[in-house]
This record gives sequence, structure tokens and C-alpha cells, in this order.
Amino acid sequence: MALTPDDVVHKEFQHVRFKDGFDPEEVDDYLDEIVVEWRKTIEENNELKAKLAAYESGENAPAAAAAPAAPAASGPVEATSATAGIIELAQRLHDEHVAEGEAKRKQLIEEAEAEVSRIRSEAEAKQREETARLERERNTLEGRITELREFERDYRGKLRALIEGQLRELDQKGSSSDATPVSAIGL
Repeated sequence: MALTPDDVVHKEFQHVRFKDGFDPEEVDDYLDEIVVEWRKTIEENNELKAKLAAYESGENAPAAAAAPAAPAASGPVEATSATAGIIELAQRLHDEHVAEGEAKRKQLIEEAEAEVSRIRSEAEAKQREETARLERERNTLEGRITELREFERDYRGKLRALIEGQLRELDQKGSSSDATPVSAIGL
């Protein structure tokens, strides 16, 4: 089965999920460019075939009428030079299309590299912002931890002082109650 530009235009690819793939719009755009170039090439090919047919029919008829004794001698030489001209033209067209393709490839690569550079710089900027935000959050949390440690130290100190004061009072009451007889207390 011969592949035609319409086959390329109407070809649909399955979308892949959860895997790396190509941007469908970019693929479609590129295929559209291929189809345009392909149609140009087909049109040029048809024109060249028509010119060749006209040349062969036009050259063979006058040669046969002018020199009926030697049509075979001049026909192949002229046909060979015409064929060489057509081949040269086809080669030049081929070279032009290859050069255009290479230029387009180079342009696409440059655009892709620029896009990679842009995405990378955006990611690095985002990373710097996120790192700065996390650093600020860490500093805030460390400050809060320091405050809570100071609060704990003060609280423990006050609690210790309170308990020691209560113990001193108990000791003082215990030593003063030892000196008082039980009958004086009212028991």
C-alpha cells in the first residue's frame, strides 16, 4: 500500500497515559508541514513527468520527420540529455528539501534547548523560593522552641522554689509543734 499525504493527515495515534510521550499538537503541526512539503514534491514530480512526456513526444516527432533514415541515432542522445537534465533538477530539488529539513531540525533543536533552559531556570527559581520559605519556617519554629524551653526552665524554677518553700514551712511547723505539748494543742 502506497502512503499518501492524506494518510498522514488522517492518521490518529493513541494517547499514552502515565508515560512520557510527545505533545499531540506539536506532532500534528509537524505532520502538517510534512504533508505540505510532500504535496509540493508530488506536484513537482507530476510537472516533471509531464515535461518529460512532452519533451519525449515533441523531440521524437520532429526528429522522425526531419531525418527518417536516422531516428534511432538522434532520439537516444536527446532523451539521454533530457533525462540527465531531469535527474539534475530532481537532485537539486532533493538537496534543497534536505537542506530545508536540516534547517528545520536545527531550529526545532534550538527551540527545544531554549525551552529546556527556560523550564530549568523556572524550576531553580521555584526551588530557591521554596528553600527560602522553608528556612523562614524553620527559623520561626526554632524561635518558638527556644521560647518554650525558657518557659519550661522558668516554670521548673518557680515550681522548685514553691515546693522548697512548702517543705521549709512544713519543717518549721513540725519543729514548733514538737515543742508544744499535745495537751496544749487540745487533743
